[in-house]
Amino acid sequence: MLKEFRDFAMRGNVIDLAVGIIIGAAFTGIVTSLVNDIIMPVIGAILKGVDFTNYFFALTNGHGDGNYTTLKAAKDAGAATINYGIFLNTVLNFIIVAFVIFLVVKQMNRFKTALDATPAPPAPPTRSEELLVEIRDLLKSKS
Repeated sequence: MLKEFRDFAMRGNVIDLAVGIIIGAAFTGIVTSLVNDIIMPVIGAILKGVDFTNYFFALTNGHGDGNYTTLKAAKDAGAATINYGIFLNTVLNFIIVAFVIFLVVKQMNRFKTALDATPAPPAPPTRSEELLVEIRDLLKSKS
């Protein structure tokens, strides 16, 4: 059984998957920083600081009167809430991250295509072509 496990773990697919997960984890940090530190401040400036975090429905009053201005106040009073604002923030964050990853992958594919498109060096002449060149040169030298 140990031999079977070793054979399974050392197959190329498992190792490729492990490398992909490790690189993906590192890439997640890069994308998260790009979204949080570069893109979201621009979107916040465009939307003038709109934050959906305090958009919610209070299902119960909890220990207060039911007129809560913030989600924190509703939670502190023990009210049951539907937090659709946090959901909207999460969906918006997902869309932004997905779009950024799309742009990064698109650029990587473009660069890869450009590298693959570099012309290969010309093939050396075949033996027939070399003989034809020699014949041509001989004919030129005789005339």
